[in-house]
Amino acid sequence: MKVLVADKFEKVGLDGLKALGVEVLSDPSLKEQALEDKIREYQPEILVVRSTKVTAPMVTGTSLKLVIRAGAGVNTIDVEAATKNGVAVANCPGKNAIAVAELAFGLMLSIDRHIPECVGELRRGRWNKAAFSKARGLFGRTLGLIGLGNIAQEMVPRAQAFGMRVIAYSRWLSPDVAGALGIGRCESVDEVAERSDFVSVHVSLNPGTRGMIGKSFFEAMKPGAVFINTSRAEVVDTAALLEALDSKPIFAGLDVFEDEPATAEGTYEGPMKDHPHVYCTHHIGASTEQAQEAVAIETVRIVEAFVKSGAVLNEVNTAKSGPIAAVLAVRHDGKTLGAVQKALVQMGFTPGEAEHVKIPQGLISKIALDRVPGPADLRALRRVDGVF
Repeated sequence: MKVLVADKFEKVGLDGLKALGVEVLSDPSLKEQALEDKIREYQPEILVVRSTKVTAPMVTGTSLKLVIRAGAGVNTIDVEAATKNGVAVANCPGKNAIAVAELAFGLMLSIDRHIPECVGELRRGRWNKAAFSKARGLFGRTLGLIGLGNIAQEMVPRAQAFGMRVIAYSRWLSPDVAGALGIGRCESVDEVAERSDFVSVHVSLNPGTRGMIGKSFFEAMKPGAVFINTSRAEVVDTAALLEALDSKPIFAGLDVFEDEPATAEGTYEGPMKDHPHVYCTHHIGASTEQAQEAVAIETVRIVEAFVKSGAVLNEVNTAKSGPIAAVLAVRHDGKTLGAVQKALVQMGFTPGEAEHVKIPQGLISKIALDRVPGPADLRALRRVDGVF
């Protein structure tokens, strides 16, 4: 079996792939037409990418059976085209969560304590303690989270360690889950904006989240509040954010931008780079050694399962399946999700998108279903080992 790696990839990952006995070709320079041509020439069954875009022609009439995104988001992959052509798409959720959470707090602290300006002034030989001694601090402030996936869950204990109150909005956040995490629950994104001193966005990009942060959200933000986005630029109405930054005293810390360069180096001339209330980084949220090694190891695990059994771990194609009729919440020991999903399939369900929340005893998994489970279904699930 052949594996084509079309992005920079950690040595531990390349070594792990070769140890599986597969043929590996690594060429980080492959992009667009060059990548499509190489796929047709080399005929790999598996393609591994990070930020490289995977387009419909690359998965149409080619040898590919599996595309792995060495990261979490799959918005750079044409999942719909892949699904139509029988190509599975998998990702590595949660492996970069700590790194992204760390950057989000770095942006929060940088804005609150004016760290970039302090550095710049001192490098110019200017001492200005009077100007930079004014900061609100994080202790006692309220952090609002939009989304409650792996990254947001890493935000919670870090915020609590800073002495912050945490509130959150997630379409699947129930009172019992909020209570287990020790956080407050909001009914809408606008409520989060209204109640928070800092807001941090942690949602994946999909049709339901595109543009979800808009004018009413920014109008609801408190004066002096800080908006952080390390997820995807497209979940925010950029025009509404710019209008708010121009019209009221709020700040933004951004790691993602519309029309950002697709390459590691390039030119960015977007409207955010010169705004005095915006603190920018270069889409580096997942870029720590710890995160990239974890992603590489997870990628090897996905390839190994596929080579040995044809199973696709962390498959995202199924998340695109039909309308959601019900959301099933299952408390389990954290090792039982596969058994739960297998049981659901045996009962005739098609499990869809899933969201998992860590609790001291394990996980609460919320799984989208294509029909409403009956009492007999629920009794059968309770008999699965590891389900509470």
